[in-house]
Amino acid sequence: MTDTQTTIPSLDEAEVAKFSAMAAEWWKPHGKFAVLHAFNPVRLQYIRDHATAALGLDPKAKKPLAGVSILDIGCGGGLISEPLARMGAKVTAIDPSEKNIKTAMVHAAEAGLDIDYRNTTAEELAAAGGKFDVVLNMEVLEHVADQPAFVATCASLARPGGLMFCATINRTMKAFAMAIVGAEYILRWLPHGTHQWEKFITPGELKKWLAEAGMEVLDETGVAYNPFTRKWLKSPRDMDVNYMLTARARKQS
Repeated sequence: MTDTQTTIPSLDEAEVAKFSAMAAEWWKPHGKFAVLHAFNPVRLQYIRDHATAALGLDPKAKKPLAGVSILDIGCGGGLISEPLARMGAKVTAIDPSEKNIKTAMVHAAEAGLDIDYRNTTAEELAAAGGKFDVVLNMEVLEHVADQPAFVATCASLARPGGLMFCATINRTMKAFAMAIVGAEYILRWLPHGTHQWEKFITPGELKKWLAEAGMEVLDETGVAYNPFTRKWLKSPRDMDVNYMLTARARKQS
């Protein structure tokens, strides 16, 4: 980690170290990130459908996101970046963990994918004036220190009229029971200590921060796990645990 990164207010060094230690696990479907592999189809469909609708593109095209500039914040090993690149998007993917970025770069090279991976932070990219059609903030917010400031920084990276997608966990007792006790201790989907309940975010809090950052929420939906099909599905009426939001940056007048 660079010296500049240690001064970033939103950067939680313990969280970075935690995920750096698991860098080799990213592309193991049944490894420590198995839950994200299972979660990926519903995340990708949500991003594709709402991005194409907002940008006037064909969701059924062979490359539905052709030419769309996408920033994947906290990309980890590239689980979202790679499929979006295959959809034709011009993907820039960042992570404060150098080990994660190296893992992602090697895997993308082996797959023949052109993804701009960078070992940097949202704050540093914003300071450089970065702007994108779509900004992804997927399963990141619950791992940063200054959440309102981080949302504002991420929002500044969306061009006027651009989109930001957020996926995170609600701060409810149901979420504590399922996302921590159930997922980490009973089902062992995730390593112990992956999540901290006090860092979970209610939809109301997130929408407030987005509004303060000049973004309008276009859609929100819960995401629930079906134990019979072993798949994650959108569950619009149940946002008590996992949920996703789509927001749009206001166009300049």
